[in-house]
Amino acid sequence: MKKITILGSTGSIGNNTISIIKKHPDLFKIIALVANKNVSIMLEQCKCFSPNWVAMKNEKSADILRIKLKEKKIKTQVLSGKKAICALAALEENDCVVSAIVGMAGLLPTLSAIYAGKTILLANKESLITCGYIFMNALSSHKAKIIPIDSEHNAIFQVLPQFLQNNLGKVNLKKNGVKSIILTGSGGPLYNLKKKDLRFVTPKQTCIHPNWSMGKKISVDSSTMMNKGLEYAEARWLFNASANEIDIVIHPQSIVHSMVEYIDGSVLAQLSLPDMKVAISYAMAFPKRIVSGSNFLNLKKLKNLNFFEPDFLQFPCLKLAIDAFSSGQSAMTVLNAANEVSVSAFLSSRIKFNEIFQINSDILMSSSFLEPTSVEEILEIDKKTRIKTEKKILSLAH
Repeated sequence: MKKITILGSTGSIGNNTISIIKKHPDLFKIIALVANKNVSIMLEQCKCFSPNWVAMKNEKSADILRIKLKEKKIKTQVLSGKKAICALAALEENDCVVSAIVGMAGLLPTLSAIYAGKTILLANKESLITCGYIFMNALSSHKAKIIPIDSEHNAIFQVLPQFLQNNLGKVNLKKNGVKSIILTGSGGPLYNLKKKDLRFVTPKQTCIHPNWSMGKKISVDSSTMMNKGLEYAEARWLFNASANEIDIVIHPQSIVHSMVEYIDGSVLAQLSLPDMKVAISYAMAFPKRIVSGSNFLNLKKLKNLNFFEPDFLQFPCLKLAIDAFSSGQSAMTVLNAANEVSVSAFLSSRIKFNEIFQINSDILMSSSFLEPTSVEEILEIDKKTRIKTEKKILSLAH
């Protein structure tokens, strides 16, 4: 039985993970759960699993949860704050840690799990793209292991040779028969809109994805295609891939989740309905497969599988992320921070949709940091960039 801690248990990835554990109580045991401030969902999870530990980032939420758990006579111990979250990520009894906290908030807990030598099921791409060199070195030096949960990276992982699966980010792709990695993306809910119409898009429109059910921040990133740019950066680190070894294609149906092209001309793809439980269950049970709870793909009912070149003019955030990765770690950290702030501003209707790119681009182009050599330096770049981005947004007051 695998003992699991879920970082971000009340979010989309966390809830999907919970649903799989419910199906397989003989295979998985929850040791600890971590969330920000959603007391109602956390209370239900504690009722169901009675974990040893819970940590809420928000102290007030932790206090409320303690009272409610005491009323229900549930003995789960409740902690609060960032240090407590990092401590639960590194618990000695953990076999694996699901890293599903959205954004940079997931960086330190994920690193804590790595330093403790755990197996990390990674959904938090930001911790890798902002901290790639340090992140990958820490995996090796602490004998930790990473299995990606993002549907695209998990799809790639599934069709890689076993040697590459066991040595992510460490070995040469071509020497192991891989010519290139092909990342697919749906194009998001706005793909068919004309560029001139994007400025009128509302937060509600961006969060209605045609295929996937996702959180608000990731939904907006999908709409700008920033998400695909961040996934490009994640793939570069995870699979030790050069710029020439990664291609991006738009696949509106979200059936082919990504592909690997081999040097003999073969292309291996992972296909399934757009349901995160497929990727999560594979990561949780690896190297075995278990029932995920997802519906099955009926190939006879598929009418079309289309693939297109991405349009950088319509979705410039994608190109911005690709270029930022080439510029270095500080540029990726700046871009990620600027994007988190600008997306939050858009979701609260403080800026227009097309201003997300403009703000991200302006902040990136006007920032100049030395390449970071420590987590502390990365966090400092992140902090300064967030302050600068917020000032930029205020200057655009409509």
